[in-house]
Amino acid sequence: MKIVKYYNNSDVRLEEMPKPQIGSEEFLVKVKKSGICGSDILEYYRFAKMKKLGVDNLVLGHEMAGDIVEVGKEVKNLKVGDRVFVSHHVPCFNCHYCEMGHHTACNLLHNTNYYPGGFAEYLRIPKINIDKKGVYILDDNVSYEEAVFIEPLGCVCRAQRLSNVRKGQTLLILGSGVSGLLHLKLAKAKGIEKVITTDINEYRLKKAKEFGADRVINAQEDILTEVKKANNDRRPDCIIVCTGALSAAKQALECVGPGCTIVFFAVPKPGINLEIPINNYWRNEVTITTSYGAAPQDLDEAYNWIQSKKIEVVDLISHRLPFNRSKEAFKIVCEASESMKVILEPNINES
Repeated sequence: MKIVKYYNNSDVRLEEMPKPQIGSEEFLVKVKKSGICGSDILEYYRFAKMKKLGVDNLVLGHEMAGDIVEVGKEVKNLKVGDRVFVSHHVPCFNCHYCEMGHHTACNLLHNTNYYPGGFAEYLRIPKINIDKKGVYILDDNVSYEEAVFIEPLGCVCRAQRLSNVRKGQTLLILGSGVSGLLHLKLAKAKGIEKVITTDINEYRLKKAKEFGADRVINAQEDILTEVKKANNDRRPDCIIVCTGALSAAKQALECVGPGCTIVFFAVPKPGINLEIPINNYWRNEVTITTSYGAAPQDLDEAYNWIQSKKIEVVDLISHRLPFNRSKEAFKIVCEASESMKVILEPNINES
């Protein structure tokens, strides 16, 4: 079968490997669509995983949708022909962190995956993904392309749930890439009246405006001044950082107001520390938090938004490319010019 192997951002190769053989408690998925995530091009993140595994390449891909083509004899409630999305990570639900609601800090979640990765023609799905609520049978009205967004939207749902994004707030989103635009769409679907977005890319700012942002600001401007102009001289109530740029992290700290929550959905690379003006925050009940990944609860919410058509996601796709153009696809994502979600397909001619 065809696979896409990642060595670094500029070295992505189409290779071959044997189709996985499943056990009696596993099933095999033929991949139809697989999205490239922003985390797929974080070289420091990928190199750290390679070092941990003792390898020089990875088969990436975790935003996938496809068809079940083989089912082990002991697998229940799944059958050949089912259209599915499968979560690559699953929590145990039993550890201290899961019991405290921090499912994405669970050790099992950090150490589970399907084989070999979403950028492959076929995936072997282990028993644990079935047992731990990692498999979603798609309704007939949910397309493969919509299903690709279940995981990224699930991550967004988690961040907004943890930070209690709600009506009456002014939300500032720093970064208008795919994750920032998903945050915008979710906030608008929830009825958040004022959402302000930033970016240095005019194409993305244009898309943010198109998708309902009440104000878009070029990130090279004085963000705080522009936010206050658009918000009756008030600072934002919630700030979601959707870019790893250090300048955005600093802007978040500068824009904080009374009762404000900062959510670091994306963070700068390792070794970079932020200086927190804690005394300035002390009397204003400021919250600084992070959000990583998605748990089954968040994926459920994302699926419901997509299945109900209350959030449109396919309009975030800018490129659809076959596996044999995967190097080009990664280049498009890395350049971050006039692009949003880039989808890889084993065979571009398949529906």
